[in-house]
Amino acid sequence: MASSLIGQQAPEFSLQNQHGETISLSDYIGNNHVVLYFYPKDETPGCTKEACGFRDSYEDFLEAGAEVIGMSEDSVSAHAIFASGRKLPFQLLSDRGGKVAKSYGVKKGMFGLLPGRETFVISKNGKILSSFSSHFQIDPHISKALNILKADIQAS
Repeated sequence: MASSLIGQQAPEFSLQNQHGETISLSDYIGNNHVVLYFYPKDETPGCTKEACGFRDSYEDFLEAGAEVIGMSEDSVSAHAIFASGRKLPFQLLSDRGGKVAKSYGVKKGMFGLLPGRETFVISKNGKILSSFSSHFQIDPHISKALNILKADIQAS
């Protein structure tokens, strides 16, 4: 299901990453596209598969002019363990309480019990180009984001 934010300016955020550094969307806007993916929880099977999928395609995202940012409600320390153990080369941000997820309209999954899983592609100018939401289909989060980036590059 497409987000109602497509074509609109992406909501700004400033959160801590797995190293305790504050990262903001505005750090990237003007320089890179951003692939922002929200996921339910570190170290769970689906989230691990998704993170490793983004890791394995990370060079493709960089070549497409995009930075990948993962976000969940997990703590900075949980993100540090997850990122280190899975050798993740991108930022994992701690959205305690899910405020940023709510600002993006990310819907809860699994009968409203778990945080949602949704991926947004944000252009260099900060507008949301696309979103993809699926709690159980993991691979399309990566493939659809790459396809949107490649299409945007060809259109430029």
